[in-house]
Amino acid sequence: MAAIDLNTIRSTIEGRVATELANDPVISVVFANMPFEPTISSSFVQCLVNFAANEYITQTVSSSTVNSITGVVTLNILSKSSIGSGANLTIAKRLRDLFNREKVSDIYFEPPNGPTLLQSTAPEGYFQSVINIDFELFETI
Repeated sequence: MAAIDLNTIRSTIEGRVATELANDPVISVVFANMPFEPTISSSFVQCLVNFAANEYITQTVSSSTVNSITGVVTLNILSKSSIGSGANLTIAKRLRDLFNREKVSDIYFEPPNGPTLLQSTAPEGYFQSVINIDFELFETI
């Protein structure tokens, strides 16, 4: 029985974000459970990978079975406040293009939802938007 390693999926997604945002202009990326001290004058992206649901696609006694694993990539985009939404939406476009209906390492990404602009930010002092991208992959056991 070979089950998919969830850390492999997470690292594939995070690696894709980190590689894109290492290109010019470079933007800092923070991942779940990672210490980070933001600088108010610079933009950064928080990338969170959440696994949502699993379901049987096929189930047999004598041969392999297939499970569907789904999840959501949440990208919090934080940019300098008081300068409008342009810089934030430019980053959002880069991230949308990175995942929009793509297949990467057998992970199928749906069209992104957002960016959704938020009225209050965490941490304070930033202009924030959020993109959510559903994904699915199939596990053969």
